[in-house]
Amino acid sequence: MGRRLVPLTLDNLSDLPKRCRACVFWELDPVSGEAAVKAGTPELEKEAWISAVLLEWGSCGRVVYVDDVPVGFVLYAPPAYVPRSTAFPTSPVSPDAVQLMTAWITPGYQGQGLGRVMVQTVAKDLLRRGFKAIEAFGDARWTEPACVLPADHLLAVGFKTVRPHPTHPRLRLELRTTLSWKEDVELALDRLLGAVQKEPALRPL
Repeated sequence: MGRRLVPLTLDNLSDLPKRCRACVFWELDPVSGEAAVKAGTPELEKEAWISAVLLEWGSCGRVVYVDDVPVGFVLYAPPAYVPRSTAFPTSPVSPDAVQLMTAWITPGYQGQGLGRVMVQTVAKDLLRRGFKAIEAFGDARWTEPACVLPADHLLAVGFKTVRPHPTHPRLRLELRTTLSWKEDVELALDRLLGAVQKEPALRPL
C-alpha cells in the first residue's frame, strides 16, 4: 500500500471532499462566511484563501494519498489567517503557534494510524519553519464529522489542554516533543514522508 502526503495547492484542491472544498468555516469570519454561502461563492472564497496563504506564508495543508487515491487532508495556518478562531471562547491561539484548523480521513481508511502521521508531518514541516507549537480548538462534545476536530482525538495524538472549556478547549502540541520520537518511528516516517522532507524549507515572513 503506497502512502503519500503531498502539500495542498490549487492544483490538488479538487482532491478534497466536495463538502470541504465548499466550506469556509475557518477561512472567513462568521458574517463573511454566511454571506459567501448565501451568494453561492464558498468554493471561490476557499480558492482565494488558499492562494493568498500560499503566496504570503507558504504551504498550509497536506493531502493524503493511498495508492494514488486521495483519502484525507489536513489544513493549518498562523491564527492571523484564520478569522474564525477569534470567535471561540478559548481564543486566542498563542503567538508562537500555528493553528491546526481541521483534518479528515475517509472512513474506510480510519484506524490505520493516518491521523497520527498527518499530525507528525505537520509538526516536522513547522519545526523546519521555526515554529514552536501547534494549537487547535477541540470539540469536547463531538458526535459526528465537523469542521472542529474532536478533543479526544487531539489528545490521543499528543496534544495537551492549555485552556479548558466544557465545549471548546484549546489544545497545544509542543513541537520539541517530536524530537523524542523513537528511532523506529523516525525511520518509518522518513520512508513514508521522504518526498515531503525534500521540499525547500520555508520561513515565516
